[in-house]
Amino acid sequence: MALNKKIIASLGVAVLSLGIVTGCAPKVDTSSSDTDKVVNIYSARHYDVDKELYKKFEEETGIKVNVVEGKAPELLERLKREGEDTQADLFATADIANLYQAIEAGLVQPVESKVVNKNVPENLRGENNEWVGFTTRARIVAYDKEAVNPEQLSTYEDLTSDKWKGSILSRSSESSYNQSLLASFIESNGEEGAKNWAQGIVNNMARQPEGNDRDQVKAIAAGEGKLAIVNTYYVGRMLNSEDAEEVKAAEKVGVFFPENTHVNVSGAVISKHSKNKDNAVKFIEFMTDEYAQKAMTEANYEYPVNPSVEASELLKSWGEFKPQDIDITKIGEYNKKAVEIFNEVGWK
Repeated sequence: MALNKKIIASLGVAVLSLGIVTGCAPKVDTSSSDTDKVVNIYSARHYDVDKELYKKFEEETGIKVNVVEGKAPELLERLKREGEDTQADLFATADIANLYQAIEAGLVQPVESKVVNKNVPENLRGENNEWVGFTTRARIVAYDKEAVNPEQLSTYEDLTSDKWKGSILSRSSESSYNQSLLASFIESNGEEGAKNWAQGIVNNMARQPEGNDRDQVKAIAAGEGKLAIVNTYYVGRMLNSEDAEEVKAAEKVGVFFPENTHVNVSGAVISKHSKNKDNAVKFIEFMTDEYAQKAMTEANYEYPVNPSVEASELLKSWGEFKPQDIDITKIGEYNKKAVEIFNEVGWK
C-alpha cells in the first residue's frame, strides 16, 4: 500500500516537528508567533498515522498542532480538573463511551460545520454534533483457521452454546471495548439478555481473561483457544507488523463478522472552554475529509466514516457486514450497567 509506506517513511519528520508530550502532567506548549494559529489536542489515540496527519494539517493550514497524549480516563480527569483554565481545544479518543463521558461531564460544545455534516453521516455524529466520529472499528470473532469452520459461526449469542465450551479467549472486563460491546447488547437485547450472554461467555472461556486484543490472537495461534472477540484493526495491524511473530500469529486466524456486528467509533469533541474553537473545527474537518480518512484506513486498518472513501484493500478482503441497528450513543449511556453485569457474572 503506497500510502502506508509514505506515512511510515515520513513519520520521523512528523514526530520531530510536532509539540507532542506523553502523559497528563506536562503543560501544553502553546508558544507560537501567531496565537491564532494553534490547536491544542488531548489525545488518547496513540497511532503513528495520527502524527503524520498532524504534520499534514500543519502544512495545509499553518496551524501549529500541540498534543498531550494519555489514557482516556486520565485526560478526562484532567479536563475536569482544569475547567475554564484548560488549554485543550480538542479531546480525541477511541470508544464512544469515552466521548459520552466528556459530554455528560459538561466538557464539550457542538461542532458547527457544514463540511463535517457533509463528511460524516448523522449516525456517526452526536446529537447537535456534540461528538464527531473519525473512524469506526468492528468487534468481530477471530477464529483458528485449522480448528474452526467459519460455517459453524453465526451470532454473538451462539458463542454461549455448549459447543464452544473451553474455546473462547477474551481480554478483561476492564476493557472499554468489552464494556461497549456489552452495553450495545443491553440496548438491543435488554439487561437480562445481556447478562445471559456475558454469563455464557464466562462459562465457555478457555482461560481467565488477560492481555489485549493482540494477545488473544497470539493465544489462538498458540493453541490456547479457538475463538476470540477482537477489534478488526488489531488483526490488520498484526498482519502488517514489523514483528514477524505477530504476522505469523495473525495469519493463523480468520475474521468472522457476526450477524448485527458491533461497531464502535474513534472520534473527538471540542472542549467547552476551547480558546481556539475555529482551529479545532478545521482540524475535525481535516480528519473527516478524504486525505485523512484514506490514511487512517490504509495505515491503521480502521473503517472510514466518510462514505466517499473506500476501506483499505485488506478490510474489503474480509467482506461486507451488517452493523448493529442501534443509536451508538446509547453505548455510552449503558456503560455503568455493563460494568455491573460483568461483575455479577464473574467476568474478571
